[in-house]
Amino acid sequence: MTLAAFAQLVALSALWGASFLFIRIASPQLGPLVLAGLRIALATLTLALIMRILKHRWPWQHMRETLWIALSAVAIPFLLFAWGALHLPASYSALINTTYVIFGCLFAAWLKVDALSLRKVAGCVIGMVAISLIVQLGPMQLTPSVLLACGAALIGSAGYGLAVPLTKRALGHMEPLPVAAMTHLWSMAFLTPLAVYGAPQANWSITALLATAVMGIVTSGIAFWLHLRVMRHISSTAAMTPAFMIPVFGVLWGHLFLGEPLSSGMLAGAALALVAIALISDIKLSQLVGAASAKL
Repeated sequence: MTLAAFAQLVALSALWGASFLFIRIASPQLGPLVLAGLRIALATLTLALIMRILKHRWPWQHMRETLWIALSAVAIPFLLFAWGALHLPASYSALINTTYVIFGCLFAAWLKVDALSLRKVAGCVIGMVAISLIVQLGPMQLTPSVLLACGAALIGSAGYGLAVPLTKRALGHMEPLPVAAMTHLWSMAFLTPLAVYGAPQANWSITALLATAVMGIVTSGIAFWLHLRVMRHISSTAAMTPAFMIPVFGVLWGHLFLGEPLSSGMLAGAALALVAIALISDIKLSQLVGAASAKL
């Protein structure tokens, strides 16, 4: 992976990390079902508009292939994480979410999209340690509902992991924009009925709608497309490195804009995240440190 590709992944991670701020604003007022449905609908409309402007054709001949990507990348994880969030602290959901890198490495090896190595496994383990330091895990009572929520979140993470090699394989014969647009169109078909079901309980405030609009148009629509453009030129494993960067930016934006405190554990976790990224991608740690130093 080149430094240019890595820089693009960092920028995307910064955008996705900001989603945590918007979710905190919108989710309590709209509810998880309405938020997910609106977010995907706006992303779909945005990508459809870009498709029209750039005169791309919809990949109707690849409906089955994009259906599997939509189910594994968006519809199933969104639903399972939304349900799991009702019983799990946010820190545990964030940690379980990073397991998708492990699932992604395993599925990529199984589908023969990318090779599995001890170095990548070590990177996954170090990355999970890093995220546990960043999100500050607290005590949790293991009730049946909590265990079920953990299982649901793990299945959601497995879906994310499966989506990466499936998407990488699809990009071998499709352009990134049609893949992104068709994936979101399928997802909108699944999530819209659930959003309609949750609509009567939603508090339709301007603040929540603006936050949802930013997530739908920017972090779900445009950012997803840009991520596929980068993924086309790097390995599927390297494409998953944002999993270790997004929580870092989530904490950073929370500190800068919400006044949330930073701890030494969070800083140590951020440093370990760099090590994990270097291990699971083909970029050297010295390059990461050098690039970071050049920015200072």
